[in-house]
Amino acid sequence: MTDVESRPGTSDVVRRRPVQRLLGVSTVWIALVLVVLCVLFSVLRPDAFPTLFTLQTLLIEASVLLVLAVGMTFVIITAGIDLSVGSVLVFAGVIAATLMEALSPGGDASAAGPGVVLLGLLGALAGGGAWGLLNGLLVARARIPPLIVTLGSFGAALGAAQLITDGVDVRTVPRALRDGLGFGQTAQVPHMVALAAVVTLVGAWLLHTTRFGRRTFAVGSNAEAARRAGIPVRGHLVRVYTGVGLLAGLAGFMSLAYFGTTTISGHSTDNLNAIAAVVLGGTSLFGGVGTVFGTVIGVFIPAVLTKGFVIVGVQQFWQPVAISAVLVAAVWFDQVRRRSRDRA
Repeated sequence: MTDVESRPGTSDVVRRRPVQRLLGVSTVWIALVLVVLCVLFSVLRPDAFPTLFTLQTLLIEASVLLVLAVGMTFVIITAGIDLSVGSVLVFAGVIAATLMEALSPGGDASAAGPGVVLLGLLGALAGGGAWGLLNGLLVARARIPPLIVTLGSFGAALGAAQLITDGVDVRTVPRALRDGLGFGQTAQVPHMVALAAVVTLVGAWLLHTTRFGRRTFAVGSNAEAARRAGIPVRGHLVRVYTGVGLLAGLAGFMSLAYFGTTTISGHSTDNLNAIAAVVLGGTSLFGGVGTVFGTVIGVFIPAVLTKGFVIVGVQQFWQPVAISAVLVAAVWFDQVRRRSRDRA
């Protein structure tokens, strides 16, 4: 079968070289915004903001959201959406915690070894992947709008997590998990950050250099043209949503390692934060345009704002106001860019 890049009617985005797709105009502008924010807070508090401790905590706090946002980038590029990732994260964390607890002698998982931790990871990935697969099948096969499907999964996954635990957080997490992944470091690089970086690099490689990535762009640019070019659009969408579920499962395991509890009520806005990060990074809500590198920048803009406001002493209530303003500006810029491209 001829690759989609050689077919007529596909998006110009698909035919660009990997480096050109990696660095778009909107990504450069949003990167400048991030640099300006870092410089501003460094000038205002040179004794507190530009420090190794601040950098480490900033990176750790953004790690879980970054893993979610990498998966969300693929979904939004296909012109879809996934509102369930926060609840799937909670569900996966509950599966991992209860499984490790059940496999531990006396039900006390605090002293569990690496084998039990590995099984907990597999349980989290399986739980997240199952929800992602269900979402993908309903979107691609049943042709239900992704907004409706994932909104339903948002409530169902959270309800399932509460049913498993009777609404009470599981707090017996293996010390090996907390010390190894949650707070572990190698050469002053936190393991949470290293894992998020690996996921990001793999996601960037997959999106920008492989056939899977080219098909993702093609489906988001014009699903009908992609189908006529020989791309199995339905199957591809199922794989994309399953991948997002797997990453949400991994994020749930990372959250469990860092907080030492399932935090059932602590991720109610993770889905919106992930979507905002992806859009801030230049990925178009209309599909067909986006970069993983831009998503990384989009994740760190709200993280830097939050950390900077705390250090400078600005009320934290200004943080959502600032992020909302930047988000609206990013969407407006995307619409202007699309209109300019259509006129050309």
